[in-house]
Amino acid sequence: MKVEGKGKLLKIFIGESDQWHGEPLYHAIIKKIKENGLAGATIIRGIEGFGANSRIHSTRVLRLSEDLPIVIEVIDKEERINAIIKVLDDMITEGLMIVIQDVEIIKYAKSKDTKYTVKA
Repeated sequence: MKVEGKGKLLKIFIGESDQWHGEPLYHAIIKKIKENGLAGATIIRGIEGFGANSRIHSTRVLRLSEDLPIVIEVIDKEERINAIIKVLDDMITEGLMIVIQDVEIIKYAKSKDTKYTVKA
């Protein structure tokens, strides 16, 4: 079964070494997203990037960077994205960035008459 509709893509740009109450910020954000019942989220670890301070973080330097770029992506309905931003507001500090984009969503789901399941 194919479900289509409009939604929002939330991208949160942080650093790998950013912390929230003693744990990696990316992990704390994922937990909040899950607790608030959003459809899902993905954390992407970058191989190179720079941010507000213009310092390049890279896997190419002799010593591996301990602060590689992290992007957390979440796709859901507009009202759910707006609600999670309010929850995450305290966690996102100076130098970090959030981007929201309009998206068309095509979701493939198991229909009632399908006899098979997809295993991860």
